[in-house]
Amino acid sequence: MTGPPAFYARTGSARADLVTVLHLPYTAWHLSHVAIGAGLAPRVDWMILAGTLLAFFFGLGVGAHALDEVHDRPLRTGLSNATLWALGVGGLLAGTALGVAGSFIISPVLLLWVGAALVLAAGYGLEWSSILHSEWGFGAAWGGFPVLVGYWAQTETLSIAAILVAAAATVLSRVQRELSTPARRIRRTDDPVQVVGWTRDELLSTWERALRLLSVAMPLLALGLLAGHL
Repeated sequence: MTGPPAFYARTGSARADLVTVLHLPYTAWHLSHVAIGAGLAPRVDWMILAGTLLAFFFGLGVGAHALDEVHDRPLRTGLSNATLWALGVGGLLAGTALGVAGSFIISPVLLLWVGAALVLAAGYGLEWSSILHSEWGFGAAWGGFPVLVGYWAQTETLSIAAILVAAAATVLSRVQRELSTPARRIRRTDDPVQVVGWTRDELLSTWERALRLLSVAMPLLALGLLAGHL
């Protein structure tokens, strides 16, 4: 009998399903990319950072994840399609509204970033493109892009440092994808797995331990960068 579809999955109630569909460890990880981008700026405007984080939380944490669940039910939640569509569309609209509001505070150019974010979030969740839903597409969308937006929102420009850190975040997100994909497959099958003498449970434990550590390391890195501005 297979276990939970992810190490952070909760079962037994609608509330548990709602928590599960947010992919909280991974959402925190990718929101950290926004904070890292902001932390690279000479000065941090905390109100702008808060708004940027909220926009990504609604767009990615709620919107894209809910659409991903309604598309092919990877987390096997009991939430109805109507509920998931409401969360998906509502999350995207909330994130977009925050971006539009931010364009009056920062610059109208922000609307270009908002449009790109909307396409990435909806396109990934509904699997519009095989490129977007590939390993590198995932890495760029949820790794590099948030870093660039976090930095641009603070400075209204880009720098070599921001681009290099965005590239690093892209690679780290690719690592996440590389680790999580086989872990999910193991969790969602009853077939025994043997790899160089490892049992199914040993292999699963090793991969998911790495995922847990990485999901802690990224928020710590973000906090460390931001702490230098306090």
